[in-house]
Amino acid sequence: MAERRRVGYSVHREILDEGEVDEMAQKSDSKTSLSEKVKKSMSCSGPRLKNCLLGSVPVMSWLPRYSIRENALGDLISGISVGIMQLPQGMAYALLASVPPVFGLYSSFYPVLIYFIFGTSKHISLGTYAVMSVMIGGVTERLAPDSNFMIWDNLTNSSIVNISSRDAERVRVAAAVTFMSGLFQILLGLVQFGFVVTYLSEPLVRGYTTGAAIHVIVSQLKYTFGISPERYSGPFSLLYTVLEICYLIPATNIGTLVVSIVAILGLIFAKELNTYLSKKIPVPIPVELISIVIATVISWQVNLQEKYGVDVVGVIPSGLQPPVLPDASLFGQVIGDAFALSVVGYGIAISLGRIFALKYGYKVDSNQELIALGLSNTIGGFFQCFAISCSMSRTMVQESTGGKTQVAGALSAIVILFITLWIGTLFEDLPKAVLAAIIFVNLHGMMKQFMDIPALWRSNKVDMLIWVVTFILTLLFNPDLGLAAAIAFSMLTVIFRTQLPKYSILGQIPATDIYRPLEDYNQVKQVPGILIFRSSATIYFANAEMYQEALGEKSGIDITKILSAKKKLEAKRKRHEKKNAKKAAKKNTVDMEGEPEREEQNGIAVIEMDAEPDPSLPRAIVLDLSPVNFLDTVGVKALRSIQKDYGEIGIQVVLACCQTGVVDNLQTGGYFNDKVTKSCLFSTVHDAVLHCQSARTHRQNEEITATHL
Repeated sequence: MAERRRVGYSVHREILDEGEVDEMAQKSDSKTSLSEKVKKSMSCSGPRLKNCLLGSVPVMSWLPRYSIRENALGDLISGISVGIMQLPQGMAYALLASVPPVFGLYSSFYPVLIYFIFGTSKHISLGTYAVMSVMIGGVTERLAPDSNFMIWDNLTNSSIVNISSRDAERVRVAAAVTFMSGLFQILLGLVQFGFVVTYLSEPLVRGYTTGAAIHVIVSQLKYTFGISPERYSGPFSLLYTVLEICYLIPATNIGTLVVSIVAILGLIFAKELNTYLSKKIPVPIPVELISIVIATVISWQVNLQEKYGVDVVGVIPSGLQPPVLPDASLFGQVIGDAFALSVVGYGIAISLGRIFALKYGYKVDSNQELIALGLSNTIGGFFQCFAISCSMSRTMVQESTGGKTQVAGALSAIVILFITLWIGTLFEDLPKAVLAAIIFVNLHGMMKQFMDIPALWRSNKVDMLIWVVTFILTLLFNPDLGLAAAIAFSMLTVIFRTQLPKYSILGQIPATDIYRPLEDYNQVKQVPGILIFRSSATIYFANAEMYQEALGEKSGIDITKILSAKKKLEAKRKRHEKKNAKKAAKKNTVDMEGEPEREEQNGIAVIEMDAEPDPSLPRAIVLDLSPVNFLDTVGVKALRSIQKDYGEIGIQVVLACCQTGVVDNLQTGGYFNDKVTKSCLFSTVHDAVLHCQSARTHRQNEEITATHL
């Protein structure tokens, strides 16, 4: 690589403080009042109404411009491919949600059509998602446990579960929590709360989804081994469930276990074959569809349920369910779960949406995405769907098979509609163990996220800590409480990092106006007589006191000790003056004016207050506030205290690199007064240094002049 050519430059200007910069740049003091902002937001015009309508219903803006020639074929192939994937995944993820498999198909139909109308991402595949499904399953099994539906069976003289009543109640619970989560998403979208996703950092999301994947795996082990463990809820329920499964393993149904092993091995082999052939065939082989077709045929021919006790899907009603109002009596019991679902679902969808928007050069509206997901869940709640988000695996298939617009998603919904109306009943003999196997194999991507730990260890240890702690909290406290605890921990790391910033003394790179930390550079030299101090974090109530302590430690100035010594000296001087005054009053001399004055002067001369300052102390301190983006009242008070205390011992304190908001905070916080004005603020560190040097030279010249006089 050729060496970059260096271009020199030279700027000649006066030293400018913040007040002079404001005057030169003609700073505007006009601010829009709250009433004006409200009036502007409520005003309506033709173009604004049109933009609002097109923004609220995006399909009206892009569908009329849809290019059939460029997009139709790719969207058709992509829609059919994704629709075929939706069938087995929808049925499998319905098991995670603890509802009958057909409701997974409903959840892959209604919400997808709603998102087609209101969504802004062209590539994400909306529908059932493992993490969301296991969160729904936690709610449904908590509010509708098997123990509430036990009936006496006269044939076996034992209690059995009334499955139809239990499933009906769980569907009502799932619909209620889905409806509530949709309302939360709509509300957050209307108040422009799309930025909430910024609190879900990538390490947090990946650690959370990995922990949720473990919950998914454990929840499906009962279908793999053909056992019926007791359902636990609340913190540490995962540990109790694992212990229960280990206790029941001797009662494993061998037929179910054989089906599970064969299905898992077959799916893994087929997936690897699919990966190998991905570059040779335009459309991926529908491995999961082929698997459930083969498994259904074998189960039907061999009669696995009757001969070997293998649990199958059971009755799948044909057609669509009529809309039903969600059970409002359940809202109070699911409000916390609904909020967690709304945040998780939105966070996953917007993260994937932004990735593909950046890749293909279009914009995803975060607030509109909230509204689109909210409408999908709210309307889906009326049709007994459970909460949805987007799936990484389906999204990758939709993009790789040529999908370019939301039309691909709509076509996948039509495929699901066709299956639900005419084909769904053919899968009644499908073993649930095969659906569990599909879930296990589809989670291999999430399991690979464990490789994030060594990568984060090398790049950012705090992010690695967030990943690990989020994973552990999700395991211990379940996905709902685990998410809240993980977000709280992530926020605490931000607070701790602002409380433990890096404090530096800056020096000048010779012959430049660039200043860098002395400890990080060998050729950086400290400016004589001037201390330049910088913190890597903003200054607020949590670290303002530490900022003052760090300044004293880095500068080597024990300001408390010096001020205390000065006060003692001042008190001693006053006592000496008082003593001399008393002596003068007692003297009975002719010259009543001269002698006492001379003795008083002699007394003052003994305790000299204006002696030459300590040469070891700097003449000025420059506080570089470039990392500071705001100041609260405690931060302003700390800076005012620094200016006052160091000023009392003859050290000038000036501020540099203040952002406009920080200057406003200083002004409203009472930093400025008759003695401290904007002339103590400078736009650059170099301006501040030159000002301090010129002030020092000016004082030295005055002292020389006074000496000669």
